[in-house]
Amino acid sequence: MFDSIPEQGEAKRLLAAALADGPAHAYLFHGPAGVGKRATALAFASELLGGDARVERRSHPDLYVLEPLGDQIRIDAVREMRRDLHMRPFEADRRVYLLFGAHLLNDEAADALLKDLEEPPPYAVIVLVADEVGSLAETIRSRCQAIPFRRLSERAVREEVRARAPQLTEDQATSIARVAGGRLDRAERLLDPAAAQRREALLETARSAYADPDFDPGAAAEKLLEAARARAAEAKEREEAALEELDLTAREAEQRVRRAGRGAEREELLAALEELAAWYRDLVAAAAGAESALVHADRAEQLEEDGTLERLEGAVRAAELVRETWRSFEELQLSAGLALEALFVEIRRAFSGPVAAAS
Repeated sequence: MFDSIPEQGEAKRLLAAALADGPAHAYLFHGPAGVGKRATALAFASELLGGDARVERRSHPDLYVLEPLGDQIRIDAVREMRRDLHMRPFEADRRVYLLFGAHLLNDEAADALLKDLEEPPPYAVIVLVADEVGSLAETIRSRCQAIPFRRLSERAVREEVRARAPQLTEDQATSIARVAGGRLDRAERLLDPAAAQRREALLETARSAYADPDFDPGAAAEKLLEAARARAAEAKEREEAALEELDLTAREAEQRVRRAGRGAEREELLAALEELAAWYRDLVAAAAGAESALVHADRAEQLEEDGTLERLEGAVRAAELVRETWRSFEELQLSAGLALEALFVEIRRAFSGPVAAAS
């Protein structure tokens, strides 16, 4: 029933038991983005509703899907779901409610949802899907059966990459799997030609910090911002196309498009910082002769050339600086332009020894 979803053995075991013994009234699927939570939630809902193919299309009358509009799930959306919650099933023995992006519930919406988690109708199964649980109140978490999801193994991601892009070499597939960091959504993005071009530019920027005598931190920061804006524009276009099939108000549609753009821009910046850190860690690995540990396996020759002992200390420091900036972006609202320029200034200083000409 969950054969198309890679790994996630514990989640599958718990859900198979739920289907065999009878489901609880509420579940919390939690774990990193891009590891199969959404697909598993739809598969679980399909099984609960008799294996109906309409669940995948979200057209089953006993399936209710709630997704964020804007940057939060607000109380009006939960109130609308609550009204539906007290309608008896149309066809199946139960009704299933999928609440995607549950970590975006604001306080009022969470309070309203809590009432239904405390006393749900006997025919309802509510599934909350969250990328992280820290923002969810303990009162909500305690009323749901937790279903944990983990980052996927490199092997699992590499197999998906091979299936989707059989023309890639072994080193290219390995590199994409390692850069993806256990997330299928990132692997899929890296296979896109436009994303591949952005990645090429990012790695050239990473190299220029130590190999280009004329390196400009401001220009380097702008390249990352341009890539993030391009990703945001692509996300907005996709969301606008998807909205054509939905009956939303102009305000709701605008919020969804804006949120898609902001989310994609932030994700692109975080992913770019992760890959920058990986590049500088690869320099350290190359200098130590640990070629098998390289994330960028498809650029091993270049890394072996760049990863000199003279650059070792700078590479260690550069990786630390990028990770610090990543944490700041993850935890705080920063001015991306200023933060990135400051980062590249510090990276340049970390490599302040002799500068070789770019090869």
